[in-house]
Amino acid sequence: MRELGAQHVTMDAVATAAQVGKGTLFRRFGDREGLMRALLDHAETEYQRGFLTGPPPLGPGAPACERLEAFGRSTIRHHLDHLDLYLAADPCAERRLLVPAEMLRVHHMATLLRQAGAGGDTELLAQALNGYLDPVLLHHLHVQRGYPRARLEDGWHQLATRLLAGAAAEVPRRCR
Repeated sequence: MRELGAQHVTMDAVATAAQVGKGTLFRRFGDREGLMRALLDHAETEYQRGFLTGPPPLGPGAPACERLEAFGRSTIRHHLDHLDLYLAADPCAERRLLVPAEMLRVHHMATLLRQAGAGGDTELLAQALNGYLDPVLLHHLHVQRGYPRARLEDGWHQLATRLLAGAAAEVPRRCR
């Protein structure tokens, strides 16, 4: 991975480097996407720990609107830091949104939207927010179009703020 980058890693090269048969890799990981997902596992676990149990504002203890803001910024950074692996591990279109980590993100955002008092169908709103955090979109915007991270994070802030603008009156003033 370090020598070639994720886009150039093959099952043959990994089998050779690990001194195992290619069949052993396929039995263990299923396919190249499975191998890439396994490589992402540690980074994904650390990232999830941050928003599930970490300190505020990303973790519990901050108002939901502040957590949603921090979640988007953290996800943008995480995806851009591991972009080559996410792109290499991206499953085919029909399985893409069924990846457990993806489903956890949507569930987390829907929970934060409900806690922040957002109206409407919070599950569908969370799916829409998740579209902004998609690694393929972030690759397009950051790598292909040259948008800096700060611009992507500011865009997240604008999107989340506008979405929550219609939230219930009890939302703290600092979240509006």
